[in-house]
Amino acid sequence: MKDGFDKKIGQRLHHVARLQRALAARRLQDIGLFPGQETVLRLLIESDGRTMTELAAALKVRPPTASKTVGRLSAQGLLIRRASEGDARLVRVHLTDEGRERAVTIDDISDSIEDTMTDGLDGKDRKRLRKMLRKIERNLSTQLGAVSTDPDEDAEDGLEEEPA
Repeated sequence: MKDGFDKKIGQRLHHVARLQRALAARRLQDIGLFPGQETVLRLLIESDGRTMTELAAALKVRPPTASKTVGRLSAQGLLIRRASEGDARLVRVHLTDEGRERAVTIDDISDSIEDTMTDGLDGKDRKRLRKMLRKIERNLSTQLGAVSTDPDEDAEDGLEEEPA
């Protein structure tokens, strides 16, 4: 017998997020990574040669935490640390060829999980779901005092506001 708690949207969102993270962790483990490490590789694909301070800020962690993750990825041969050409005191983190290959695999994993999550939803349903999740995110952010920085984010899906 289901209770009312099972019908709460927040409970469903929480459960779905946990399942998504568990599936991602399993697939990352298959390629020798732990959750969180993939984000470092993705950040470096976007902008290789970031400093530890830049990585920590982008990851929203303290520098020692970022340094530990970079160290583990370096030990796997996915990253290298090099002194900056202009300032030898400044260390920059770069992807190795293996790190770049692994980052491509991470994107494939992410796409596969997205396909799994949205299996059975057509394009219109996917757009509608993204829009609803953005509204929920905005509502919660507003309550926490963090307002969305992109007022036109609903327009990116080509959907207009539906009448209330």
